[in-house]
Amino acid sequence: MERRLAAVLAFDMVGYSRLMGVDEQGTLAALKRHYRTIFNPRAHQYGGRVVKTVGDGALVEFPSVVDSVRFAIEVQFALERENAGREQDAQIRYRIGINIGDIVLEDGDIFGDGVNIAARLQEFAEPGGICLAGSTLEHVKGKLDLLIQPLGVKQVKNIAEAIPIYKVALDEKARALLTPPVSLARSGRGRLAAAIAVVVGLLVAAGAGAWLWGSRETDPIAMERFAYPLPDKPSIAVLPFINVGADAEQDHLTMGLTDDLITELSKVAGLFVIARHSVFARKDTARNIQEVATELGVHFVLEGTLQRTDARVRINVSLIDALTGASMWAERYDRQYADIFAVRDDVVRHIISALAVKLSKAERELLAQLPTDNLEAYDYYLRAEKEGFLYSDVQTYRRSLSFYQRAIDLDPGFAAAHAGIARVAVDVWRNDYNLIWSGAVARKIAYDAAGQALRLDPKNARAHTVLALIQLVDGRHAEAVDSARRAATAQPNDAEALANLALVMAHTGDWASGKQEIGKAIRFDPAPAASFQLLAGVTLYTARDDERAIVLLEAARERMPNNEAVSEYLAAAYAHQNELEKAARSAVELQKLFPDSNLTYYGYLYDYWREEDRLRHLDGLRLAGITEWPFGFKGREADQLRGGQLREIVSNQSWVGKHKNGTGFVQYFDGAGNTAYRSEHTNITGEVEVRDDQLCEQFEGYFMDRMACGYVYRTADRAADRQYIHVSPQSLKFFSLAKP
Repeated sequence: MERRLAAVLAFDMVGYSRLMGVDEQGTLAALKRHYRTIFNPRAHQYGGRVVKTVGDGALVEFPSVVDSVRFAIEVQFALERENAGREQDAQIRYRIGINIGDIVLEDGDIFGDGVNIAARLQEFAEPGGICLAGSTLEHVKGKLDLLIQPLGVKQVKNIAEAIPIYKVALDEKARALLTPPVSLARSGRGRLAAAIAVVVGLLVAAGAGAWLWGSRETDPIAMERFAYPLPDKPSIAVLPFINVGADAEQDHLTMGLTDDLITELSKVAGLFVIARHSVFARKDTARNIQEVATELGVHFVLEGTLQRTDARVRINVSLIDALTGASMWAERYDRQYADIFAVRDDVVRHIISALAVKLSKAERELLAQLPTDNLEAYDYYLRAEKEGFLYSDVQTYRRSLSFYQRAIDLDPGFAAAHAGIARVAVDVWRNDYNLIWSGAVARKIAYDAAGQALRLDPKNARAHTVLALIQLVDGRHAEAVDSARRAATAQPNDAEALANLALVMAHTGDWASGKQEIGKAIRFDPAPAASFQLLAGVTLYTARDDERAIVLLEAARERMPNNEAVSEYLAAAYAHQNELEKAARSAVELQKLFPDSNLTYYGYLYDYWREEDRLRHLDGLRLAGITEWPFGFKGREADQLRGGQLREIVSNQSWVGKHKNGTGFVQYFDGAGNTAYRSEHTNITGEVEVRDDQLCEQFEGYFMDRMACGYVYRTADRAADRQYIHVSPQSLKFFSLAKP
């Protein structure tokens, strides 16, 4: 660690946010011009070294206080000349503060009270003025003929003792110190020029958390290079933070901080924020800011690094204007890990300020909320989010659930952790992952966890989305629409919330809104996960846009070749497009993945759909080659058991037999309409009833708790173990009655 005495100068643009709001392009052009024609040449002349840039200003180190003051005077008079003749509101001015003190150098950056005082001093300067700390006077007296006026002893933020502050009078004495304008050849740029170049730049170094501030010599991006038109509001992509520590165990923390920033920014309606999957898809790729911006269609990119050592965390972050390569704002945080939320909030605040976004009262309240004050609970929550980022198998679900539950054990009031459990549970329910919970249990857990999350945080978008999906399947369409809209309102930039709103709108018959919302969701997540592509494809298919649905479903099939739903919807969509050969191939794939697939099954499964949507889907599957019953079974009418005969074989009887796939089973029926089923991997109870000539069964937690009806036939061969065939939407079973 190196220490030295140095003069530190800080400057920033007066009214930067207002100027950006009035004329963003003009303000950025002026900033670029000032670096090229004023700051860079004069810094080279006086030996300045940039330490960091913050969008509208910079922190600069000088070996001499005298040189730092002369630099400041040259800058302010040059800007005065440029502003001459302009309206007051159109003038671009800077405040400058200078301090001398002991500084600590580490990884190219500087620290210490000397630095902090300089950064705060400029706040006391008038627009276009220069302020000095009292410690600088002895170094200036007798060396510069200037009028220096006291402003009094002031308390400076984060500095224990008040300090005397002075201002430099920019009068004729100061004007007499001016030198002729200097030029800066491209090959001979000084240290500040090399660091800022044409515009403020940032270079991330890969060593032990160090950030080297260097040139980002970039040309403006031609608009035709963008994959998407830029939104009509500030657009940003938060790149995954880089873990520069040696401990890979902290990867969940870098991912969590990235995700937290995306989530927080997504709450701001005045921003356009790229979704988490599209940025995490670039996690292991080389970083070129302009490539990222053009591929994702954004104006700004946030990048950063993180290093955690025991109880401390070091975070470096920079907001880049990808159109020009300019650094809008940059900061380095060296804090206790306990301050992680304060760092996150400070980054969000600076982004909103730098992009001149106005917040509503509701948005300010949302951003002020802390997820939890228990850091251990937060750590477990981040681990759960990392595991559950792309749910893929039962074990991943289980790990996510264990981490969420541990977070809740540590902080029962952690709303986001309850919402996380709700999201896993609703997926378990919809995907019938009975190895975790039965369907009925998963549904109840999803409903209860979402409700608890909303009691703790009424604007939790994930919890509202879970409720919307449950309400949709329950046939409570108006409630589903309301819950889905609440989720999208709470996080207007959240692709997941918008996609599920689109699905709900499509299934409730508002196809135009469904297509509009899914279009928004895809724009927020232009490089989506396969599961998102499936969701978007299903939404467009339901909204009668088969052509676009097929594109998304085929993309999902490439990445999820063993997903039954992808093959199912492709079979139906191709059939409706009259591409029957492709429809048939998809149907064959579906039957390989789900041999019991049949139209009766889908008819029951989708009974919550609007009738015209359900019938259309069944017609498409029928055209593709999906049969009415499992394995294309067709029984002879003469062999069918009728009402009374059915009652005889389900009253105090036991069935013993095998499924079509060879799995053995035993099923017992009592005389009161109860049944118990057992196989090698399953042991469940349910209810049974005879409806006319159909045998109907309902097992809690299976088939979404639906009562499914089928038929029983006598077999032709009447072998001892194959006297009867039971065909239902769920299976084809061969059995005989057990002997008393």
